[in-house]
Amino acid sequence: MNRPRSGAGDGRGARPTAHEIARYEALFAARTRSMKSSAMREMMALTERPDVISLAGGLPDTSTFDPRLYAALMAQVADGSTARALQYGPTEGMSAAVECVVEVMAAEATSVDSDEVIITTGGQQVIDLVCKALIDPGDVIVAEAPTYPGAVPTFGAYEAQVAQIEMDGEGMPIDALERTLDALQAEGRTPKFIYTIPNFQNPGGVTMSLARRRRLVEVARERELLVLEDNPYGLLRYEGEPLPTLYSLDAEAEGTGGAADLVIYLGTFSKILSPGLRLGWAVAPRPVLEKLNLGKQGSDLCSSPVTQLFVSAYFKQRGADGSAVWSDYLEELKLLYRRRRDLMLEALDEHFGERARWTRPQGGLFVWATLEDHIDTTDLLAHARREGVAFVPGRAAYMDGHSGASSMRLNFAGVPDADIREGIRRIGRVLAQQVRLLGTLSGSLKSAGGAVPAPHREPAAKGEREPAAKGGHEPVTEHGREHAAEQQRSPEESRRAPQGVESAGEGAPLADVVALPRRQDQESVRRRRDR
Repeated sequence: MNRPRSGAGDGRGARPTAHEIARYEALFAARTRSMKSSAMREMMALTERPDVISLAGGLPDTSTFDPRLYAALMAQVADGSTARALQYGPTEGMSAAVECVVEVMAAEATSVDSDEVIITTGGQQVIDLVCKALIDPGDVIVAEAPTYPGAVPTFGAYEAQVAQIEMDGEGMPIDALERTLDALQAEGRTPKFIYTIPNFQNPGGVTMSLARRRRLVEVARERELLVLEDNPYGLLRYEGEPLPTLYSLDAEAEGTGGAADLVIYLGTFSKILSPGLRLGWAVAPRPVLEKLNLGKQGSDLCSSPVTQLFVSAYFKQRGADGSAVWSDYLEELKLLYRRRRDLMLEALDEHFGERARWTRPQGGLFVWATLEDHIDTTDLLAHARREGVAFVPGRAAYMDGHSGASSMRLNFAGVPDADIREGIRRIGRVLAQQVRLLGTLSGSLKSAGGAVPAPHREPAAKGEREPAAKGGHEPVTEHGREHAAEQQRSPEESRRAPQGVESAGEGAPLADVVALPRRQDQESVRRRRDR
């Protein structure tokens, strides 16, 4: 069969033409109609281009890891465990790696039973496995708004309908969550789970308050709802006091001194060590864990024994003072990322000024910036890339593909200091050009006697204030200009869920190959010892 090719070179990353798609259309499963490419696909490709300053990827700084230590650890794995490293491993993960997970979670004051842990191929696989185990087409997930851009295509692939709850400076407002749950209940619908990133949320950087964490666990227990707690960044705190995990609060409420009852915990080594290891984990109630294990068997059989043994060897390293090397390295990362966060905030103040407002995260990797209403960051990205800089447009964090149009996610952790300053300067310059251009066009319309339509305001992105006509919950700490006169929501607005239930599959085109969101027309699992 002659295979038509599109693009140049070896064709990797080339997008199929309409003709190519049509040839295979009858073969595709119906669920592919709701599959959309993640914004991360194209953003990650930019990391290969030295001419582009990428503030887009969710990248930690792996250049900080000592190459000599890396070589020594790999040699240690080779010398003592070559056969095991090159062999299949248990689906639930090697006990040596699970011990590392237990140690990391203890650092977050969270006690876990090793028999309730499954090692996964990155944290992303946990989201996929949870959806595979729980979601039938049309089932409802409740998530924050905005939400992790990498979760958006996963929810879509499983044809979930997602109700997104707009956040403020303390994370997801639980009163809004309860109104949404009541509305769904009135329709005879119950969410399969609530998805939340309570610490330094991706993309926005805000942290769920302790009061809301406690109330969220109470609501989940009152209504018998599962919660997927995505916590990649919890140990990357630069200021403020650590807050308990939802998992630990659920275990505490259970009162048995054991595991959580309704919280599924997602963790990863990607942000505290290296994303290239592709190692994450889930801690879950045993009936759920069994289904995750079965799902993983069908996906990849097991996660890499090579990287599991590498992590185990690394966690055994001790410094001259007897301290854990992994913990010392984490402290170094926190100092570095805090400085870079501060540099980005200073650069935003200088180059964005009163044209935007942004969050001030206490940890994590990201700042969420929101521009003037009439600036669409998907369009702005096209201009910014011509200037050699990239970011994640806000639309990528919403299931509907058009909310969050005036916002952007900016990564400060994986970018050198000078590139942070220069990248923000370039975006600021492009932004200023767009503001002037839109101002000129608006002036021309007025001169011609045409009406200039009022800019459409999307629901306020997480961590931001609503515009003057729509007040709301307390805003996240922000730099930049704030709206002058904020008013309270009307009773009608207060009764509405902040974000509607969005179908991941309704009316979606076959195999959306656009890399960025497009503008719309308006018994327990037992682990064998592996030593």
